[in-house]
Amino acid sequence: MLSKMRNYPKLTKEDIRIIPTRKEADIENQLLVIETPFGYRRVAEMTCPEKDGFSTGLLRLYPAILYVHWYEPQSLDSHRSQFEEEARELARSGAVCLSIETLWSDRDFFLKRTQENDVQNSIEEVVNIRRAMDLLLSQPNVDSKRFAYVGHDFGGMYGVLAGSLDQRPTHYVVMAATPRFPDWYLYLPKLEGERREAFIRQMSEIDPIAHVPDLAPAALLFQFALDDFHVPKERAEEFFQAAQDPKELKWYEAGHGLNEDATRDRKAWLRQKLGLD
Repeated sequence: MLSKMRNYPKLTKEDIRIIPTRKEADIENQLLVIETPFGYRRVAEMTCPEKDGFSTGLLRLYPAILYVHWYEPQSLDSHRSQFEEEARELARSGAVCLSIETLWSDRDFFLKRTQENDVQNSIEEVVNIRRAMDLLLSQPNVDSKRFAYVGHDFGGMYGVLAGSLDQRPTHYVVMAATPRFPDWYLYLPKLEGERREAFIRQMSEIDPIAHVPDLAPAALLFQFALDDFHVPKERAEEFFQAAQDPKELKWYEAGHGLNEDATRDRKAWLRQKLGLD
């Protein structure tokens, strides 16, 4: 599995179709359609500063942020739009932000998948995330030494796995992510006995907790909720303990979706770490 994630086809200009840019109050929004190596397309949204010559090539380097959303089929923001307002705000402060569509942008993805699909799905998601990194870091005036990855739920888990193979991100925010894929992928379909144990063994090769130490020396911020059915406190603490320094852990009086306090803390952390206005 890991070799297929490590040796991936890099993004090229021919893989991208650009939708006309939309400008608003000091920022530019651009939709892009990305051809994946797997025979389907994904949509991404780039949000960047208009000020100080970003588009004209004047010498100023901007930090980059890659946002990968959560999965919650009952929520309207279970989609690349989850971080839309945050991306706009930080773009106005000088960041180039990219929000991407994922496998779990489909609200019914969890019902459609089976454990037989989870390995190939995981390979594809890691490759797609790494190609999103290619896209973001290929933008003019982007500072590759100030590159943050922000992921919630599956977005955090697959970000950890992708980052363990790709040292380009310098900072991570991991939000309400569980340390092992079977924690969630065994919700359904139900597996029993040896089939269940075999799946756990198979996925252990790519479980985020096995790879989070490899994110070092990147700085990490973990955000967890105190009332999260999907990530009990002991799992969250185990995940945090497996990471190397520098790292921080913040708890919130919230459920799996976190809350406004988490949003405020995350934006402040990103501003401070990336040197935003």
